[in-house]
Amino acid sequence: MQIQSIYKRFEDVFKSFGDKKAISFFRNGKLETQLTYTKFYNDINRVANFLSRYALKKGDRVILMLEKSVVNAVAYFALLKTGVIVVPINPGFKKDELEYLLNDAKAELILVDSKKKELINKIDSKIKYLDISTQIPYEKIDFFRSEPNKSKTTAVSKADPALIVYTSGTTGNPKGAVLTHNNLICDAKNIISVWNISHTDVLCHALPLFHIHGLCFAMHTALLSGAHVIMVDSFSPQTVLERLLSKASSDKCTLFMAVPVMYTKLMDFMGDHRQYDFSHIRLLTSGSAPLLESQFERIKKIFKKEPVEREGMTETGMNFSNPLNGKKKPGSIGRALPGVKVRIVNHKKGQDVKTGAVGEFWLQSPSIIKEYWQKPIETKAAFNDGWFRTGDLGRIDDEGYYYLTDRIKHLIISGGENISAKEVETVINNIKGVTESSVVGLADETWGEKVVALVQKDPEFELKESQIKRLCKEKLHDWKCPKKIIFTKNIPKNTMGKILKEKVKQLFI
Repeated sequence: MQIQSIYKRFEDVFKSFGDKKAISFFRNGKLETQLTYTKFYNDINRVANFLSRYALKKGDRVILMLEKSVVNAVAYFALLKTGVIVVPINPGFKKDELEYLLNDAKAELILVDSKKKELINKIDSKIKYLDISTQIPYEKIDFFRSEPNKSKTTAVSKADPALIVYTSGTTGNPKGAVLTHNNLICDAKNIISVWNISHTDVLCHALPLFHIHGLCFAMHTALLSGAHVIMVDSFSPQTVLERLLSKASSDKCTLFMAVPVMYTKLMDFMGDHRQYDFSHIRLLTSGSAPLLESQFERIKKIFKKEPVEREGMTETGMNFSNPLNGKKKPGSIGRALPGVKVRIVNHKKGQDVKTGAVGEFWLQSPSIIKEYWQKPIETKAAFNDGWFRTGDLGRIDDEGYYYLTDRIKHLIISGGENISAKEVETVINNIKGVTESSVVGLADETWGEKVVALVQKDPEFELKESQIKRLCKEKLHDWKCPKKIIFTKNIPKNTMGKILKEKVKQLFI
């Protein structure tokens, strides 16, 4: 059988770029490890050969639950090479979260951080695990060093599953999105093409490796292009700023992929009035959560470059992007990527809506999953005659730019009227002194649901509930206006900056 796995694509690149830098890893702001493509490839082979003692078969699930590190990246590619299904999991998960995921994935093996092995034992004392310390320098990790670096290949087809990535689970339990090798190949090719990623690029990688953003959109595309990945152990404004400002020839960052909260923290750290030279950075991207128009303008002012907003999902890969060269519209997710077919549908009637009208995004593309792991009911509900129902509401303008307006599950129905939480949030977010807001619906005996808002404000401003209510009434129908407002220092979010609406609701109960 012809080998058509995404790992084969990586292998070809690793062999081609030899002594070129592949990964430079910074821990606590200091350079700890550098690997060339040859060294990276040889170590992947050694780890894959070490894993052969576990008698893993193609299709077995193996959980990767390691802190961000070089050994995490090496182990990930070694697992892809063996033909197993890799299940990346946030190493910060607590016992209840892990118990659900372990039971759902039914893994044959867990690669777990040493400090978490006792927790795994408490959940399931029978499960096989390999504990790896990510807190020591990569060069001192020796469990695989004595293995040969000869490559042993597992026959894998493009239709075989490669990853199970669990959705955020902002409401209810997470679902495992089953991504095939072909899904990953098509997604990476699309991103590399629309953003012109090449071997001359240097990526500042400050994202986690257990989400599709940091794992696939960032690491996959950079390494498949032969680029140099500057990987920091975790996001720190000071460390990231130092990396972005570096003028060293082989370490001069040209790409930075981030979520909005990273940009906010980075710019707060820099201050709005100091001048920095970012002229060597050719591409700043923002995704995984909405970028406010005020944030767009602030990035443009400080970095002297407009950020490229894009949209993707765990289940679909990247679907939309503003153009690399061309008009970028603040608040828009851009145009559809090559090969991505889009319908905007009235989700109640199943009919396409007109240009400018709001409907649910339905998608078709080679990057979209075929199923959720062991969830046939949820899988069936997600598709309609071959179209993937995203659950996202949005519209398209006359120039072909798409906009997200809300999630269907975030619609508030009050007195029989549909209210977009995002519409109300936009009004509140434009009030001077408001940093961000989250609007949700609470059960109400009279109206079915009532609108309430959690508001994070700038500590330098004095804002009262009555002021926000008054300003909302100037912009919105009375039935859309919040009936109650709570101020907070931090709005609950997941690791990628998405607001956790269910946790917001709990603050009002």
